[in-house]
Amino acid sequence: MAKVAFIGLGVMGYPMAGHLKTKGGHDVTVYNRTTAKAEKWASEFGGNFAKTPKEAAEGCDFVFACVGNDDDLRSVTTGADGAFHGLKKGAIFIDNTTASAEVARELYAAAGEKGCGFIDAPVSGGQAGAENGALTVMCGGDQDAFDKAKPFIECFAKFAGLMGESGAGQLTKMVNQICIAGLVQGLSEAIHFAKKADLDVAKVISAIKGGAAQSWQMENRWETMNEGKFDYGFAVDWMRKDLGICLKTANETGARLPVTALVDQFYAEVQAMGGKRWDTSSLIARLENADKS
Repeated sequence: MAKVAFIGLGVMGYPMAGHLKTKGGHDVTVYNRTTAKAEKWASEFGGNFAKTPKEAAEGCDFVFACVGNDDDLRSVTTGADGAFHGLKKGAIFIDNTTASAEVARELYAAAGEKGCGFIDAPVSGGQAGAENGALTVMCGGDQDAFDKAKPFIECFAKFAGLMGESGAGQLTKMVNQICIAGLVQGLSEAIHFAKKADLDVAKVISAIKGGAAQSWQMENRWETMNEGKFDYGFAVDWMRKDLGICLKTANETGARLPVTALVDQFYAEVQAMGGKRWDTSSLIARLENADKS
């Protein structure tokens, strides 16, 4: 058993922290901006809660965070009462936020100055993956820190791998989001086309899902997309945040992402339709909305 802190109890962080307590058996202290949620978590899982990230991190061997964006991450680490002010020497900070590679490298350096480790470790698998302890975790940082952190990460993961040096985890998550953007748009167009051609969508999917067109998105989202139900996962607002990071990084590295840029704009149209909190499969709603115009 180790002393662990978890900062950020959103739809992902809440169950992830829970797995560290129930599956890992660790002494877990949580922090959340809304104290009531931290109190609820502590009551549900039998852990502790702190009033600041610094207080949560004090004396801990491992500190996890899963917050919204780069600015949120800086706030809970190096900001006033941030966790880095409470880290003991030798502690390892594992960041599960989807953020930029730039902030990962910045915080890796800041942690190193304190004699601590830092792993950027964004996750994929959505709310269901977090709740089931079946996330994919893409890590960047030093091998030694990763080896120490891996057993703890595995409390909520089906896969945890070191992709390279600091920032490599975030860059790998960008690759993941680029793939998803194109896949969801392709599936949206396919279902939309099938409907327009008066095909039975269920029969079509049954015929093609075992071949080269198969994807996780098809397997898990075609039916809800066909029914116009979009409350099954990662929100459009968050996808646009992630794609913004991808496009900014692509501009810096010279990578060309024409499809990703186009899909990002399609998501902006979904937001304008009122779909900010719809899940990412809602791209099909944009196509069907055009029919009504």
